[in-house]
Amino acid sequence: MAFRTKSSPFDCIIFDLDDTLYSSSIGIGNYVKKNIDLFLIEKCGFSQTKASTLRVQLFKSHGSTLAGLRALGYDITAEEYHSFVHGRLPYELIKPDIQLRNLLRSINQRKIIFTNSDRIHALEALDRLGIRDCFEQIICFETLNPNLPNSTRPDEFPVLLKPSLDAFRIAIQAANVDPHRTLFLDDSVRNVAAGKEMGLNTVLVGESVKNNVGDYAVECVNSVTLTKVIPEIWGNRVDEDERKISRTNSELDALLSAYTAVGA
Repeated sequence: MAFRTKSSPFDCIIFDLDDTLYSSSIGIGNYVKKNIDLFLIEKCGFSQTKASTLRVQLFKSHGSTLAGLRALGYDITAEEYHSFVHGRLPYELIKPDIQLRNLLRSINQRKIIFTNSDRIHALEALDRLGIRDCFEQIICFETLNPNLPNSTRPDEFPVLLKPSLDAFRIAIQAANVDPHRTLFLDDSVRNVAAGKEMGLNTVLVGESVKNNVGDYAVECVNSVTLTKVIPEIWGNRVDEDERKISRTNSELDALLSAYTAVGA
């Protein structure tokens, strides 16, 4: 039986990291929230009750607590914030994932990480998963905010993060990709919606049913879900024999139709 493979419509696959390449169920996200609350209490002087509320408010209004604090005039460096919030994480909860590694290695296209996290956190998480070498490039906080270390006041350079369209523009330029031939996977509805607006083909991770936000939806990133929902990543294999039979049958049907018309 003869097969041929149609080329994939995607030249590049861009992955979010946290809660996308590893499950939110391991609890890293909850530790991040607790550390942010502690940062607001210990470094900014907020009460415990106010800290949790403010964290949620700043995330909704500015995309992150750091971005919101700097916009409000707090002179907090990204290094200070990330070392406190991410430096205390129990990274041992993230285990090597050989199945994920095999999945990524089966994808021949360029593979890129696009995360709001700082580079140190991204590298630590990727190393723990055992997949760091599967990616060509890491687009992270430092990529999106190269001028932040040079700022002379907190509001001089606004912090850029997903889902800001400007953050996506920087990422697309840094990755040097055609968004229409790029697949973007993220667990955030807001990030997926922004990616879609920028012309990316989008996958909402964490949902098993497709909605009106992304082009695809997968419950998690593994070989079962991706090969089932987005087989185009690997191209479409066409049975040449079936194609020939189908073509022959179509030609025969056309011939019979013509004969019937003439005979009538």
